Amino acid sequence: MSALESPQFGSTVELREVVRDFGGGVGLNGLDLAAQPGELIALLGPSGCGKTTALRALAGLERVDSGSILIDGVDVTDEPTNRRDLGMVFQSYSLFPHLTAVQNVEFGLRMRKTPPAERRRRASEALELVGLDHHADRYAHQLSGGQQQRVALARALVTRPRVLLLDEPLSALDAKVRVQLRDEIRRIQTELGITTFFVTHDQEEALAIADRVAVMRSGDIEQIGAPEELYRRPASPFVAEFVGLTNKVAGHVAGGELTVFGRPVPLVSRAVPDGAVQVYLRPEDVLLASAGIPATVVATSFLGALRRTRLRLDDGTELAVQHAARETPEPGSAVHVELAGTPVTAAPAAPE
Repeated sequence: MSALESPQFGSTVELREVVRDFGGGVGLNGLDLAAQPGELIALLGPSGCGKTTALRALAGLERVDSGSILIDGVDVTDEPTNRRDLGMVFQSYSLFPHLTAVQNVEFGLRMRKTPPAERRRRASEALELVGLDHHADRYAHQLSGGQQQRVALARALVTRPRVLLLDEPLSALDAKVRVQLRDEIRRIQTELGITTFFVTHDQEEALAIADRVAVMRSGDIEQIGAPEELYRRPASPFVAEFVGLTNKVAGHVAGGELTVFGRPVPLVSRAVPDGAVQVYLRPEDVLLASAGIPATVVATSFLGALRRTRLRLDDGTELAVQHAARETPEPGSAVHVELAGTPVTAAPAAPE
């Protein structure tokens, strides 16, 4: 039998024109979002954009003022949390300190009056799934932060929910543990085939873990798509700036054609009005070259497999360039750069 003794086929989830009005504060502004069975969607955005409100509305922890929420085509908008069949993991581990790891995992089954023998078997299986079966009898204070979050994940999965909700579950962990647990969550989610929503403000985390990323702003979705699509073809300046590093440089559009530093550059969208524009240029799309646009090295940082170098052009424009670590330009040295010709996002420049 597969993990947790029951193969999962995922559920469809739909939020249709969901509104949550906090009386002047940003909540949800007619949010539309649909997840396919087994899909992992990351809700990404800055603080206050509505991503956690959307998750809480889906969980039944936040009432909605209008709109509807459907799971497998059934309207659950007015159903209480305990009747929505969801698993939830939050930023705080929320483990019961007086219970062992396996007892914490058993808790939801106990509330459902599952027989003790089955309860213990399923809890042990869930702990094995997250790699903590050998720590079953330890208390929370005997576990590291990453281990505690694994227990919380096992507790959410042991009831075999239709949908898994993760609200910034890794933000309290150190960088190395975050990456390890992030990869484990993705492995487990894929293995179980459970439809999952993952809230984060960390764009690298969202790009690494999700099938699709929904970038949120002011209670609505600015753009949703596959991670590479959002990174390579951002639909707006907000997405271009929030998802990944970007250089903001001056350009000019005439007849749908963009020029940057005197070079033609393709646009993600040609629906940009003629005139001065601000261009959003990725660091890896600026190339160190033997000839081209002259620049001076300001600073350079070694990042392991690559190096990020800041340059200043003759007109004072500063650019971040991402390149191979074996290239080691010295601060103050003269270099040249060229543009890779990757399509870019542009918007009309603000009047001076």
